[in-house]
Amino acid sequence: MLNNQSILITGGTGSFGKAFVRTVLNRYPDIKRLVVYSRDELKQYEMGLEFSDAKYPGLRYFIGDIRDGSRLKRAMEGIDVVVHAAALKQVPAAEYNPFECIKTNVLGAQNLIEACLDSHVSRVVALSTDKAAAPINLYGATKLCSDKLFVAANNIKGHRDIRFSVVRYGNVMGSRGSVIPFFLDRRKSGVLPITDERMTRFNISLQDGVDMVLWSIENNWGGEILVPKIPSYRITDVAKAIGADCRHEIVGIRPGEKIHEEMITSSDSPYTVDLGRYFAILPPSGAYSIDDYCSKTHAQRVSPGFAYESGSNPDFLSVEQLRELIEEYSSGTSAACQ
Repeated sequence: MLNNQSILITGGTGSFGKAFVRTVLNRYPDIKRLVVYSRDELKQYEMGLEFSDAKYPGLRYFIGDIRDGSRLKRAMEGIDVVVHAAALKQVPAAEYNPFECIKTNVLGAQNLIEACLDSHVSRVVALSTDKAAAPINLYGATKLCSDKLFVAANNIKGHRDIRFSVVRYGNVMGSRGSVIPFFLDRRKSGVLPITDERMTRFNISLQDGVDMVLWSIENNWGGEILVPKIPSYRITDVAKAIGADCRHEIVGIRPGEKIHEEMITSSDSPYTVDLGRYFAILPPSGAYSIDDYCSKTHAQRVSPGFAYESGSNPDFLSVEQLRELIEEYSSGTSAACQ
């Protein structure tokens, strides 16, 4: 699929970016070029210690910000596939610095779309978040806006052979700034802060996120928002799995947080189909109909009023399952640091 192709990933030095690069280099040894586009020279240097261009001749590190449209266009030269993972995603920081978040997550997304349209890119996959469904915080609102931009980009492509799609998933196990590394760090204090005992979240591994992006690159029609079928967890169960003897301190929900996260709202149900492994929210209008999509992919329409929410999800991780996943995450983190 990606052999003899040139790929660019924005935000390539983040948790997802490194997992994506590792997977692509392992699975597609004949890749022509893999460009890591990010604004942090230190992270690129540190990433280069693991993935050197001497070992991987097709690997390139390109310093740039997605706010800079001209730099993006230069980076797109000769690129076939783009994965857009760059974002400002910390909820409290976005609430305090709203327009900075808008500049990166919304204006940066449009810069990327225009750079792709001005180049010979054929596939674009943008990463989204469960917080983009019925958003109540600025981060989620910017990602919903970004999702709309990428879906609508298919309407202005003209005769170009390019498809834009989106993947939307929940909290990535162990990603930077997430609850698991935070709890692991606080465990030694004997106290784990709990925002609300009722809180639930979706959970996905980095590798499953990477695999979904690769699936989308190969199978997207353009305009889909792809949603994985993944388990949920209770925040109290995560605390039990990490620090069974720790005291729980209820600190209250932070501004912009939900008790339960959504990935598909009931308002999306008329345009949502079940692909088996994934759901897909299809564009309400465009180059193809929902019936045509279902006929060609063997997808099934979801029932009217269907919603996909972490609290009502039929699949929940147990404390023991969480403990096993956290141990895998911890051992992987230790190995990466050696």
